[in-house]
Amino acid sequence: MMLKGDERLDYLLTDDMRIIQSPSVFSFSLDAVLLSNFTYVPIQKGTIVDLCSGNGVIPLMLHRRSKANIFGVEIQERLYDMAKRSVEYNKLDEKISMIHDDLKNAPDKIGREFVDVVTCNPPYFQDIPTSEQNMNEHYAIARHEIKTNLEEVINASKQLLKHGGKLAMVHRPGRMLDIVTTMRKHGIEPKRIQFVYPKMGKEANTLLIEGIKGGKADLKILPPIYVYEENNEYTAELKEILYGRS
Repeated sequence: MMLKGDERLDYLLTDDMRIIQSPSVFSFSLDAVLLSNFTYVPIQKGTIVDLCSGNGVIPLMLHRRSKANIFGVEIQERLYDMAKRSVEYNKLDEKISMIHDDLKNAPDKIGREFVDVVTCNPPYFQDIPTSEQNMNEHYAIARHEIKTNLEEVINASKQLLKHGGKLAMVHRPGRMLDIVTTMRKHGIEPKRIQFVYPKMGKEANTLLIEGIKGGKADLKILPPIYVYEENNEYTAELKEILYGRS
């Protein structure tokens, strides 16, 4: 397999899978790992769609937990190409399909109202601060609502999901009310929320949220996740999320 430019072939947390990454284009973050761990997945069969899929990290991780068919949707051609080649390298072509398109077109490309689970690690920020306006285009699109926004993500998810299907997202706590109100607007009832804290005593900096299409109101707040101990080492819980039980 040919790597391009500054790409490298990294281990995907453990040594059983590899992923193509590029420091100048995209490298997966802890947010993707947390979402993959948080997400409900059908074990034996079904369909999962990952929106804003980047280099395909979430489809690759979810494949470890599910035999479902998985689709990844990515609008940036360079990232789509990296994801497609990672899927091919890991010989998962028959289970993971990457789609290069705007997520608004995903329901027409994949199908309407039959998907079991939609996941998304979307752009978090609505505006680009002046200090960041000259940032790398790939990072700008990944971080800021340039090519899509929260409304479009949740609307596409509603169209994809069957009744009772689940939408799982990772986002920032500051957008929680936007997420909850937009989910409800589109008939997706928030059911589980989990906050992630960098350390004990710090403010939460990550939000994990799951909603059910057509679900009844009954929101559960899960126990918090702490990333670092006071000595700046990963907590035991985070190590288990990253590397599995030792």
